[in-house]
Amino acid sequence: MISEKNLIGNVKEKKSNYDLMTAVMICLGKKASTDTNVLKLLNVLLSTETASEDKCQILEEDFKIKMTQTLESEVSLMCNLSKGVEEQGIQKGLEQGIQAMIATLKKLQIPTETILIEICEKFGLTREDAEKYLK
Repeated sequence: MISEKNLIGNVKEKKSNYDLMTAVMICLGKKASTDTNVLKLLNVLLSTETASEDKCQILEEDFKIKMTQTLESEVSLMCNLSKGVEEQGIQKGLEQGIQAMIATLKKLQIPTETILIEICEKFGLTREDAEKYLK
């Protein structure tokens, strides 16, 4: 909750003048026939499943946005950033899964050598990479 706090002086302001925060939720995802043009545009731009070149083509054909080199590079950069965020999330989930598996196997008093073999097989890691998780 936002509240007024005077650091210097003792002025009172109407709440409507300082409580200006508003949250807007936009639900994107599967195409729906009721999408507005703005939602369709956001779905295209923020899709992680559509390639940069395809996005540029859709923007030009469906939204009549003239593609310049600058705009194409911005769309490409945005696509690469979203892929990077997705890959980081996948990597983090993988690491947490490996660590949980190790913790469980250790609680079951499974020998370290067996744990290493299991990690390598289940996650397709080299022995060297698997050993890093055991430290």
